[in-house]
Amino acid sequence: MTLRYEEIAEILKIIDSSNCDEVSIETGEIKLFVRRTGAGAVEATRPPSGGEPVRPAAATETKTRSPSPAGTIVLADGQFEITAPMVGTFYRAPSPETPPFVEIGSVVKKGQPLCLIEVMKLFTTVYAEQDGRVVHIGAENGELVEYGRTLFVLEPAMEQPA
Repeated sequence: MTLRYEEIAEILKIIDSSNCDEVSIETGEIKLFVRRTGAGAVEATRPPSGGEPVRPAAATETKTRSPSPAGTIVLADGQFEITAPMVGTFYRAPSPETPPFVEIGSVVKKGQPLCLIEVMKLFTTVYAEQDGRVVHIGAENGELVEYGRTLFVLEPAMEQPA
């Protein structure tokens, strides 16, 4: 019996939303062991990011989201977030030698790649869900992110005058 990528992703989502610290699944030819980093596992090392510091957005009306591992994300009116679709390692670029997909201030179009999430040597591209301008990047390159964590905050791109 083999597990498909979608099945493994679903198992990770279930574990992430539970109170379990460790899970071990073993079949005839597959052994899957998952341990939360808070349960004594060794945390993955992070390379230096070189990214810009987060600048809070000025706004009169804000809405808050549940705290992420990096802290509370505050969205200004009109801003929207793009969250991690799964647990995995966050990468800002397709390879270490290439520039990041986006930087703070980048204007993106719907469907444009923003980052990669790696799970067990399988890479999933996260795309922009709508047009906008990147105002916050919520994870460091090489960082382990949890399902639902805010990866990017975007604001609607300003229309160019005709």
